[in-house]
Formats: sequence, structure tokens, C-alpha cells
Amino acid sequence: MAVRSLNAVRTDADPVISLRDAALAYGDRVLWSGLDLDVRPGELLAVLGPNGSGKTSLLRVLLGMHPLTTGTRRLDGGNAAIGYVPQQRAIDAHAPMRARDFVRLGIDGHRWGPPLFGGRAVRARVDAALADVHATAYADIPVGLLSGGEQQRVRVAQALAADPRVLLCDEPLLSLDPHHQRAISALMDDVRNRRGTAVVFVTHEINPVIDYVDRVLYLAGGRFRAGAVDEVMRSEVLTELYGSPVEVVRAGGRLVVVGGGEAGPAHCADEEAPA
Repeated sequence: MAVRSLNAVRTDADPVISLRDAALAYGDRVLWSGLDLDVRPGELLAVLGPNGSGKTSLLRVLLGMHPLTTGTRRLDGGNAAIGYVPQQRAIDAHAPMRARDFVRLGIDGHRWGPPLFGGRAVRARVDAALADVHATAYADIPVGLLSGGEQQRVRVAQALAADPRVLLCDEPLLSLDPHHQRAISALMDDVRNRRGTAVVFVTHEINPVIDYVDRVLYLAGGRFRAGAVDEVMRSEVLTELYGSPVEVVRAGGRLVVVGGGEAGPAHCADEEAPA
């Protein structure tokens, strides 16, 4: 079992993310309401829940892409302080872009026209981001030729290149084999420890990251529960959230969630927001 640094979360620091009495609804459908949430520097928050519970929608709210129905959202440093790792998508094997060029888009990809190559400061930031995710060895390989796990490291490097205070990750373990799931989870822990970056980690599977998580935010049935893993991942808590019997079984250091009625168990891929 991995050992997480107990000093990673800077409990004496002001939150970098704050939601107060936050609610999000699409018409009559309420995804969640009354949400008060603070995330501090160095904290790793896992966001769990079934399809349609509002996990990806929460990230969109934090990104400033979707307004809250009610309540307030505050990010220390504004939107510029956010790095974002989207759900994994296949990259064309024939794409000529090298890994380092892909990472550089995190610095000047928003600019109109070709990138301003040759800047030592920009190259140093790209190299530092690649080193942070242990991807220096394949920095000059076309990104389409990298394995799924290597591509995901490069995506994380791109998100880190602008030195964000907050890293939002939407299903970063999706489609990865168990070995790479564990590697990416350990990488997130390493990043938040060294950089003091707050990490909000949407995932359908708690087990690869369970050794590193400080708190869980569980969304289900228009309700939520936040707290330490042992406080939230309990049969009686999830039964209340789902409104039907749920059993949380601990076996061999793993959590297995069974039940949840028609909503299904927690560990499934996230939803797309309703139109």
C-alpha cells in the first residue's frame, strides 16, 4: 500500500476553490444543491457517483463553462489558475505533433497564429512539465505513437505547463490498464505534494487512487456527501444517497460497491451534461 504524505494538504492556507450553497439544475432536474465545498492547496479530492449525477458538470462549473443555478463559485486566481485534463480521446497515430509540442499548447495554445518557437523560458517550462510527469524520455516522439498511459502523462504535463493552482481531471484513468491507472494516480499524488497543487479528480473507480485521496465528494440522486473515504464509502451512507440498498464491501484492500437500484453502482463512466 502506498504511503501518502500527511503534509500535502495546506490546512492553514485559504481555499483555492470555494462553493457556497451551490446548486445545478437542468430544467426540473436537480443534479445537486446546497453544496458547500472548500478545496485547499495540496488537497486531492475524488469526485464519485453514478452516470448523470453531475460529476463532469461540476468540473464545467469550476472551469467557468457553466453557471450555477444558485449559489456562488470562487477560485483563487480566477480561471487562469486552472489546469484541465479532459477525458481521454484517441490521438491519430499519424499526427506529426511531438509530445513537447503538445505540452506547449498548455502555454500558448490559446494564441492566434503559429507558436512563437525559440523562447528559452517557454522551452524550460515545457521541459519542466515533462520532467514532472516523468515523460522526458519521449518528449520528441510523435504523441500519436505513444501508449495510452504515456499519452495521459503528456496530457497531465500540458495541464501543468501553465503552473496552475488547481488541476481538474475528468476521468483520467478511463481506458487505462490497472498498471497505468496506478501510475497516473501516483503521479497526481506526486504533483500535489511537490507543487502544492489542489487536484479535483473525477473517477469511476476509487481503488487505484484510494491510497492518495484526502476526501471524497459523492454525488447521487440529487444529493451529496463529502468527507474522508472511510466516512463516505459506507453501506449506510450510500444507501441513503441512492435511496435503495447499497452494500460497500472491503476485500483485499479494495472497495466494491454493489446495488444502487436503477442508477447502478458508483463505478461507471461519467455522464455528458444534458443539452
